[in-house]
Amino acid sequence: MSSTDRILCDIKDHIAYVYMNRPDKLNGLDMAMFKEMIACAKKLRKNRSVRAVVLAAKGDSFCAGLDFKALSKDPMMVPKVFLKWPWTKQNIAQQIAHCWRDLPVPVICAIHGNCFGGGMQIALACDYRIATPEANLSIMEMKWGLIPDMSGMVTLSRLTRVDIAQELTMTGRQFSAQEGYEYGLISKLAADPQAEAQALAEVIASKSPDAIAATKYLFKKSWKADTWKALRWERWVQARLLGRKNQRIAMANGLAGKDKEPKPFKDRTSFK
Repeated sequence: MSSTDRILCDIKDHIAYVYMNRPDKLNGLDMAMFKEMIACAKKLRKNRSVRAVVLAAKGDSFCAGLDFKALSKDPMMVPKVFLKWPWTKQNIAQQIAHCWRDLPVPVICAIHGNCFGGGMQIALACDYRIATPEANLSIMEMKWGLIPDMSGMVTLSRLTRVDIAQELTMTGRQFSAQEGYEYGLISKLAADPQAEAQALAEVIASKSPDAIAATKYLFKKSWKADTWKALRWERWVQARLLGRKNQRIAMANGLAGKDKEPKPFKDRTSFK
């Protein structure tokens, strides 16, 4: 288990377990949390042995959102978080969520307790969201006279209807994970979301890491694209898989008898 102050990361059997670790503040986002979470995602991106990520949190809540007390104490935090350098595509506020969507491996989010504001946008940027039915959710920026600006406009548009997204954003109201499931914002409800997330990660980690990364890449590029563009992406991505070592291993395992021990896959070689 490696630890900074705000983020814990443990890699076991090709699965990275990442925890927000500020339980006394309900994992509220301060500058240290922004920097350490982004740095963690960058390290995982370079680690080709990682095949899936479980993102969870220590303490009673997943994340209460931006720590406004820390914000008020540090007048430089606002420009540091929300201003974008000309040579970058995202500011730090957007990176802390979107870094998980940009990761070449699936990210499974385990949600419990409160998941508000920035915490909600981090969860929405993950590939799967598993939550306790009682988890309390909110796109809460309206409470502070703000809009969701941590990649929420990218992820909300892919997960739910525009009228639902607008109502939740304009009211900033709190809603249960059960309601979130009905809206398409939560993938699955479970009494123990972390155990469910681990079980899903273990299944994914048992497959070809190249094919898994290719699948995430393909959906990112082609989801809601027009027909011909989606078909072009299918052909291009498949061409990058055919004949590679892990594809040959998958083929051999698929043709082998059930009583034969499957060959282990190699670390990811494509789709960085």
